[in-house]
This record gives sequence, C-alpha cells and structure tokens, in this order.
Amino acid sequence: SADVVKYYNQLIEQVEILNQIRETKRDEQNRVDTVLDDCFQLISLFFLTIGRNSEAPAVYSAISTVKRLLDHLKEAGYYSGKDLESIAHNIEQWRGSIERGREAHSPHLLTLLEARIHVCQERLQELQNSLSRLSPEVMGTYERLVSILRSLSACNTRSKFPAKEVREFERQLLDIQTSLNESRDAHEGKTAEQTYAERLASLSLTEGGISDGPTVIRALLARCLLWLEVIQERHGKIDDRFQENYAKLVKIRNTLEQMNLTQAWSLRETDLYSFQRQLDRVDEARVNGNFIDDQGRPADLHAQRTLLYLLRKSYAFIYQYIVSSEPVSEALLPIYNQLLTLKRCLIEVRRSGGVDSPRELYPYSMKLNSIDNMKRDGKFMVGGEVPEGQASVVGLLAECFDMAYELRAESEERDVRVEEDGEDGDGAGAGAGGGMREVANGGVQVAG
Repeated sequence: SADVVKYYNQLIEQVEILNQIRETKRDEQNRVDTVLDDCFQLISLFFLTIGRNSEAPAVYSAISTVKRLLDHLKEAGYYSGKDLESIAHNIEQWRGSIERGREAHSPHLLTLLEARIHVCQERLQELQNSLSRLSPEVMGTYERLVSILRSLSACNTRSKFPAKEVREFERQLLDIQTSLNESRDAHEGKTAEQTYAERLASLSLTEGGISDGPTVIRALLARCLLWLEVIQERHGKIDDRFQENYAKLVKIRNTLEQMNLTQAWSLRETDLYSFQRQLDRVDEARVNGNFIDDQGRPADLHAQRTLLYLLRKSYAFIYQYIVSSEPVSEALLPIYNQLLTLKRCLIEVRRSGGVDSPRELYPYSMKLNSIDNMKRDGKFMVGGEVPEGQASVVGLLAECFDMAYELRAESEERDVRVEEDGEDGDGAGAGAGGGMREVANGGVQVAG
C-alpha cells in the first residue's frame, strides 16, 4: 500500500511539471500523453488491488474503459438498455469518489477525472436519447433482436462455425418477421454484405435516421437477417489480411472469458493492465474508424464488424471485472474468498431446507472459528501490517456467523417440535390402551 501511494505521488509530480510546461498549449497531445495514460491506468489498477476502490485514483481505469465501451456501443449501432443502466449507475458512484477525494488528492487528477466523466456522460446521454424512441410495447422485441445479433456475432468468432446454432437463430428471426408481417429483403443483384454496407447508417439506432419505434424494430430485424447471411457465407473465415489482429483479439477475448470462471480466486486487478494496453493499441491503430491492412487498405464489412465485436466484448469483460472488484487488499483476498465460498455454501444449505442436525454445521463453524482466531486485536494482520479491506472481511465473517447461527436455531426448533409431537402421540396412546407411559427422563417405557 505504501509503495502504491509513493508511485502515485511521483506520478502527480510529473503531471504538475507537464502542466507548467504546457501552460500556453493545453490541447497538445503527443507520445507523452500516451505514456501518462498508461501510468494512470496502472496506478488506478494498483489502488483496486490494495482495496482502495472508493478513492479517486481507482476511478481512472474504469472511466477510460467505459469511454471506449460507449464509443463502441455507438459504433455498433444497437445496444441494450441494461448496458446503459449499469454504466449510468457506476458513473454516479465515480462522481461520488471524486467529490470525497477533494481534500486528499491533487486537483490536477480530479480535474482530469471530471473532464473524462463529462465526456462519458455526454456520450451516455446521446445513447439514452436514441433508445428513448422505443415505447414499452416494442422494447421486448428490440432487446430480443439485440441479443440475437450479439449471439450471431459470437457464433461468427467460434473456432468451429456452429451452423446448427445459427440456423436456430435464423428460425427465431423468421418467427419475429412473421409476427411483424414483414418480408425478407431479397437484395437482388447484390450480396448481403454489399447491402449491409450500403444501408449501415440507415440500419443504425445511433445515426439519427430512424425516428420511431416500429421503424427501429424493422431496421434491426433487417440488419440481423443480413448479418446472418454474411456470416453463413463466410462460415467464420475472416479476410487473411486481418488474420493476425483477429487471432490476437480472439485470444484476449477467450482469456478474459475464462477469467470470468476463476475470477474470485485468481484475478488480480493489475492483470487487466496488459489486456487493456493491447486492446487500446489495436483500437488506436484504426484510421477513421476502419481497421487497415499493411498497405493502408480498409477492411471489408465482415472483418470490420467482426473485429469491432471482439474489441467491444473484451472491453465489456474488463469493465465487468473492474466494477465487480471487491474493496479488499490483495493480501486479504485469500481469507475473503474463503468466506465468500462459505457464504455460498450456507446459502445453498438454507435453500435446500436447512440441516437435520446441528452437527451438520460443525465443519462450517470450525472453519469460521479458525478464520476468526486469525485476528489480532480485532484486525486481520499480514506481515505485521493492517491491509485495506478490514471492514469488508469482518462484515462478511459476521454475516457467515449469523447465517450459521440461524441454521442451527432452525434445526433445534424443528427438534423441539418433533419431540413435542411425539409426546402428544404417546399420551393419546396411553389413554386408549395403556400400552406406554412417560418416564422422568422424557423417554418412553413399555408397560408390562
């Protein structure tokens, strides 16, 4: 933690020097700015790693990722309302982090963060305004079409083209087409790819050419059907000129997707830096939004939309990992992750009806007590230091203890009810035939 703060302060010193040099040329951008951005990205991820998520420096990486994600959502032309809801919610949280940091952090950093958030807010508002054209009546169909379009793009990037799965999506699209009383675009004399390229602007929610909900739905349906034809013709094969970029982006996407399964145990926030940097370089190499080959020639539509999808998907994974990062230092993560696992197990036990006997809770109680005994003076110590995230770990530990206590109490209550029911039954039997009588210890004795 001390090392991170030291490097952060050194970085702020360099920013102040740079601002003095550029006092009369604030808009200048060169290689220094690229390196500066990389430094801030890394420092931001360091703050997340040591559990200081709510501080202003931790916000930088998240804002940079969201800016790219919003740009790609606009470029894609269609997006889900849920995409925007999550981003809007987190932008407000980041604003709060900046406000709380006014006394503790450099005004140079806060000014930079505020400017970036302002840019994100403007782009977000633009996308929200485009989505506001849709009425609640058509929103369900719209969301379904967006989901199908993204699923088709995912199929297009599989190692083996899933023809059967794609045909199922085609069936779903034709069902929607029938329900809307629409007919399929024949595009005679032109390929689906040529037609898609010509109509891209008119088939986009964000270009401003579509004014009402039903027209949006028809345009999106047409786009889905054209893209379906394109990927069926290509069968997952991308232009050889862009094979290198494609392979790089697929590898990044697959690695980030795999991390989704093991995140709680293996992900360090700083691991994301390498992926961010690689993605940024691919994105920044585009010319006027186009991916270009070694000769400076732009990609065809299939390669362009495929590479853009992989970029957007990878940035979406990074955004997801950053916003779900727990405010716990890396040093405390092993304990925190064990408690998360215990909590999930206890929730599952409760969901399945609880335990038959308090003895079944012994393994959980023993583990919780062993973790609790690791504290010194009420704190979890690592190497003589008190890592960040104490409140989160202690709170989770208390939550697990409470759940175990509730399960034990419920089990004991059930035992009491069973005993009471048994006693009631024994009394009735004795009155009827005198076959059994109660004994002092609460058991039963067969009458002679």
